[in-house]
Amino acid sequence: METVRTETRGATKSKPTSVKESYWRRLAKDLKRNKNIYIMVLPVVIYYLVFHYGPMYGLQIAFKNFNTSEGIWASEWIGFDHFVEFFNSFYFWRLIKNTFLINFYELIFAFPAPIILALLLNEIRKMWFKRAVQTISYLPHFISVVVVVGMLVDFTARDGLINELLVGFGLEPISFLQEADWFRAVYIGSGIWQGIGWGSIIYLAAMSNINPALYEAARIDGAGRLKQALHITIPGIAPIIIILFILQMGSMLSVGFEKIILMYNPITYETADVISTYVYRKGILEASFSFSAAVGLFNAVINFSLLILANRISRRTSETSLW
Repeated sequence: METVRTETRGATKSKPTSVKESYWRRLAKDLKRNKNIYIMVLPVVIYYLVFHYGPMYGLQIAFKNFNTSEGIWASEWIGFDHFVEFFNSFYFWRLIKNTFLINFYELIFAFPAPIILALLLNEIRKMWFKRAVQTISYLPHFISVVVVVGMLVDFTARDGLINELLVGFGLEPISFLQEADWFRAVYIGSGIWQGIGWGSIIYLAAMSNINPALYEAARIDGAGRLKQALHITIPGIAPIIIILFILQMGSMLSVGFEKIILMYNPITYETADVISTYVYRKGILEASFSFSAAVGLFNAVINFSLLILANRISRRTSETSLW
């Protein structure tokens, strides 16, 4: 009996070591077996570590009076002074309003546009026509933002194509990029034109995974194309729509500054100035690095909170969520 107990104790004592060794052995075996996949993933991991996680070290300047000669660690700690300054500034509510409204209008008009295009393309039976429409709608995505804004300037000029058409219909010409009331319409409309084709790709891919037997059964029951789209196609791509909607909600206070900087001017600041352009002016043009970092951190925290909220609501109301 003692011998058995001794062997049992010995086996029990050696078990943790064997488990640890087997874990590392399995890991090494997995790395060796899937080395090509890990090599493919490595550049992406390095990219995020260097350009996304690495710069987070510098977020502490949002709480400091950063001085380039003293460096990040030696700069004076001032706490939330920059945040208070931003909240009390004249531009605060204007920036929040403009950023939110642009994103809200994009959510209302730009977000459904690729879905509608994908539904229409899915109903086309002539493949040559479908491919032609897809190719034409994809092309604007590959045009540089600088070129797109240059085209907008030419088309919306007083003697441009759009105003020539307005005059032809007996209307007065409009200086679209010189009037604050027209800025959001031009920005969102050009964004829809540039992204509608590219955005429809993911919905078309989701539609291709829908079981064709469902459409066949619906046709036997007498359902037309509209009812098939409403009761089969849209429910089939609903999870993709919800995921993309959650991601869109996570950027409700983020607007890409490149296009706006190229389009806006002091005359249109009233409706065109957003948080990202304000951060650019304060951080790059005025060298207020700490203040711009504080504004950017505030923006990121709000967006992250909206993402968490949208995901939680989606998880409670449906079976689809990011996590």
